[in-house]
Amino acid sequence: MSRIGRMPVAIPAGVTVTIAEGNKVTVKGPKGTLERELPSEMTIEEKDGHIIVTRPNDLKKMKSLHGLTRTLINNMVHGVTEGYEKVLEVNGVGYRAAKQGKKLTLNLGYSHPVEMEDPEGIETVCDGQNKIIVKGISKEKVGQYAAEIRDKRRPEPYKGKGIKYADEVIRRKVGKTGKK
Repeated sequence: MSRIGRMPVAIPAGVTVTIAEGNKVTVKGPKGTLERELPSEMTIEEKDGHIIVTRPNDLKKMKSLHGLTRTLINNMVHGVTEGYEKVLEVNGVGYRAAKQGKKLTLNLGYSHPVEMEDPEGIETVCDGQNKIIVKGISKEKVGQYAAEIRDKRRPEPYKGKGIKYADEVIRRKVGKTGKK
């Protein structure tokens, strides 16, 4: 039995979960509403303040979908209560980030500033000139937008310049040695 899939998802106070036909799950909470269509093979039911996911049989595909479905529901519940955030750091001489309205402007050593518009439901906050915090209720969207920002200038292994996640460790390389 899937250890993760077997665990019930607790529904905190102030959160409502509705399960429509075709396993369309809608989670409403203090921070907003998330909606998602989950695999139709799984049985999702609500019992006394918990959501229980069960699978029809023990085929390999069903086993993998079992844990996934439970985790997706759990992430939705966590998102509407606490929300998600990713912290990015901008390292490098002259590299900086600024925020104007919904526009994030990045100076990353290119001949032009890179401008990015915040997508729907995602908010970016600049903490100083070299820290970007991406916040939102959908774990998937927060991760995706943070990855898109990071892709504008990935950290390089020699000096460590670029945009990196706050918890990311860059493997440094030794540069070339001079001739003696």
